Amino acid sequence: MVAGEGPARAVAVPGSVVPQWCEGLGVGELAPDYQRLVKALTGGSRAGGEVMSCRQLAVALGLEPVPAKAEGVWSKAKRLVARGWLAEEKPGMFSVAVGRVGGS
Repeated sequence: MVAGEGPARAVAVPGSVVPQWCEGLGVGELAPDYQRLVKALTGGSRAGGEVMSCRQLAVALGLEPVPAKAEGVWSKAKRLVARGWLAEEKPGMFSVAVGRVGGS
């Protein structure tokens, strides 16, 4: 690192580890699949979003609403909940955690 430069930022690529959310991180820090999931929940806006089930999320992502696809969405959503990006309103119902959407 050169004097005066901040730490280097990791580039989000498919297969990247989901970072723990902290102030200053934007959706662009997530791997593309996770970015799409968060954007589906916000409806493309930065000012909040809606609560969706895994089946609804699968449809919003252009996937078939079958159990195998919903299960994959569920595992990604649960990972985002564990890292502080999403909230699980009720079991299986996900939304963007308050204040988590910003910067790409």
